[in-house]
Amino acid sequence: MDWQSVDISILGPAFVAGLLILSTHVPLGQSVLKRGIIFIDLAIAQFAGLGVIVADSMGWHASSWQVQASAVSAAVLGAIMLHWSDKRFPKIQEALIGITFVLAATMGLLLLANNPHGGEQLKDLLVGQILWVSYEQLLPIALLYVGVLSVWFYFDIPKANRLGFYLLFALTVTASVQLVGIYLVFASLIIPALATRTMRGPRALIFAYTVGIVGYAGGLVLSALLDLPSGAVIVWMLAFIGILTSMLITNDE
Repeated sequence: MDWQSVDISILGPAFVAGLLILSTHVPLGQSVLKRGIIFIDLAIAQFAGLGVIVADSMGWHASSWQVQASAVSAAVLGAIMLHWSDKRFPKIQEALIGITFVLAATMGLLLLANNPHGGEQLKDLLVGQILWVSYEQLLPIALLYVGVLSVWFYFDIPKANRLGFYLLFALTVTASVQLVGIYLVFASLIIPALATRTMRGPRALIFAYTVGIVGYAGGLVLSALLDLPSGAVIVWMLAFIGILTSMLITNDE
């Protein structure tokens, strides 16, 4: 292990990115867990990724507004479809979410089939490039998340507006998928919420945020020391901290 590889100039922006992801994904994850629609983020994240793939196939630059518009449009379309199915077929909603995810994922594979850089692009969508983020890149996402959290808590979206839940979810996941990838988005959403599922009120939120923060910090440092992909290591660190927290909470009770 080489502690000189722990470079704060690289890990600093990545950690801030993790904090931004957690700021929205922890409360959203708690709501998802209560609703029993665990894989909604994978489905909507896959729709957002599909939008990025479509934009790339049309020759648009990765940082252009057209790509963002395509990703948001695809995610919102997916959210509206899932909202409709939730109202029409609530008993099989989880199965429909799974099918939606598979269809969006395989459509992405079909679109990338003849792309010489398709494998690399697919990897970026799945595991992300968290170490490549910059503070400048994080500013618009921070502003978006402030708006999302304001609406989420002020209007009590989980209880007040089912369509609002899906749309806010779509906007949030679209930004986070392009930042850290689908796998890390799912882990950030579900693991902290699952680890603290027996808690209630502000205590649950505080502990869930703590699980996420320790998971991101530990994962980033460990990935730098071992020279391993940061996204994958963070997912495993989140899982480890989540299991440990869940055991401690159970023993405490």
